[in-house]
Amino acid sequence: MTNQWRDFLTARNAHVEDDGGLRFPKVDGPSDNRLFDLSHLGLIAVRGADADTFLQGQLTNDIREVTATHTHLSGYCSQKGRLLASFRVMRIADTLYLQTPAERSPDALKRLRIFILRSKVVLEDASNDLIRIGIAGDRLADLLAGQGLILPERDNDCASDETLSVIRLPGAIPRCEILGPFAAIGPLWDQLAGQATPANRLDWTLLDVRAGIPNIHSQTAEVFIPQMINLQLIDGVSFHKGCYTGQEVVARMQHLGKIKRRMYLAEVDSPAPPQPGEELHAPSSTSQQAAGWVVDAAPIDEGRHALLAVVEVSAAEGGEVRLGEQGPVLRLQAPPYGFPES
Repeated sequence: MTNQWRDFLTARNAHVEDDGGLRFPKVDGPSDNRLFDLSHLGLIAVRGADADTFLQGQLTNDIREVTATHTHLSGYCSQKGRLLASFRVMRIADTLYLQTPAERSPDALKRLRIFILRSKVVLEDASNDLIRIGIAGDRLADLLAGQGLILPERDNDCASDETLSVIRLPGAIPRCEILGPFAAIGPLWDQLAGQATPANRLDWTLLDVRAGIPNIHSQTAEVFIPQMINLQLIDGVSFHKGCYTGQEVVARMQHLGKIKRRMYLAEVDSPAPPQPGEELHAPSSTSQQAAGWVVDAAPIDEGRHALLAVVEVSAAEGGEVRLGEQGPVLRLQAPPYGFPES
């Protein structure tokens, strides 16, 4: 986060947290629409004549499908097919951008650079180049129209003008992300803040969780293969694009194997918030590992949390999956996009 943007938000009542993030005080806002600072998401810029070819050999999804009007999710795997990072991939002007939780951005950037070799590609941390904000609410389209912006009709699509890009994101509540330089985002924030209540990043995480959209955090790097977090169900994996790092493992699991773990939407009553990577346990589990792990979580209200959890299918169907060995029982359900029939 640039000092300029941090100072801007601090002047508008945002408070710096222990981890360096910003939090807004909970107040009665002008409407049910909410406005988010998305600085907790890092951004990697990929430029150069070979940018598309390079990423095509590194990521799980087909870069050819990322256009000026369409973004998509993708994974970045180790040779063993384990996810090192999850990205939203977008194309703005002549640059491809990879958006991921800021904690994963430095490691992902460092590892990607190793494989550039002679490719005509430049990778840079662009987190301070484009400011990211989010808006969610039933009046989203009207709020954007009032600022001369267009909300794309379909999830994951993008609408751009000379300075700003608007990406529509999945979820029961209409929401979008807006990217642009500080000179454009600052005035836009002030205009929107009169019609939407500034909210916190955990509220944004809750929207991701309820939409069934996973993120890889430092605690879960190299834990999951893409199918475990349903990446193939949300257009995050291409099985026809050709080779990429970890592709053999991912393809074999899809075509020859049986997926024994998958990601569920869940709720749990717990005084302590669940953490990414926290182990889950089940009496019916036959695995020598944990029955599952927390992928992401966010509070719903005091002592009640929503989470995405990778769980053994047999354990989930067995009826009792706990947070920790003796912790509270998770209430599991399919994510909003459902599971394919066996």
